Amino acid sequence: MTASLPNAKLVIGLSWRNLAHALDEENVDPRRWAVLFPDREAPDDQVTNRRGGSLDPSALEGIIVLDGTWSKAKTLWWRNPWLSKLNRMNLKHVQPSIYGRLRAEPRREYVSTLESVAAALTLCGENPEIEKGLHRVFRTLVQRVRDGNFAPQERRLPRRTRPPRDPKVTPPTSE
Repeated sequence: MTASLPNAKLVIGLSWRNLAHALDEENVDPRRWAVLFPDREAPDDQVTNRRGGSLDPSALEGIIVLDGTWSKAKTLWWRNPWLSKLNRMNLKHVQPSIYGRLRAEPRREYVSTLESVAAALTLCGENPEIEKGLHRVFRTLVQRVRDGNFAPQERRLPRRTRPPRDPKVTPPTSE
């Protein structure tokens, strides 16, 4: 995603003290940032402050996006309580994810990180062609996986496993 979005900053980790620590920048105003994370209570594509008031998305300086499986994204959300103090960007996707049956989402309206970022950029006032271009790239990637006709087990990365155990050797008994 960072290859397609030159102003994007990739930060890898699990926990940070605050927004400035996560971005490794001083003088960051958290009131001008939002976290992109689903909220079942939110009615529409919008950015809200902590009190639920609506904000103009184009006034944001940046968006924090939690990437990973849904389980990992929730872990990041709970391990970094400062995220809940940021403005919240919520998107209600009407189209199902481009993944389709390739990868199950926990809820029908949930989509991939790339699809969410594309929609967030449009909400913030960026040219809708950026969203279309990101969707095109993602559709191509998903189609290549489908065309490879990989069985579900082959699509997954191998898990680290212990080496196989030696068969139990029964000690000889003396009679």
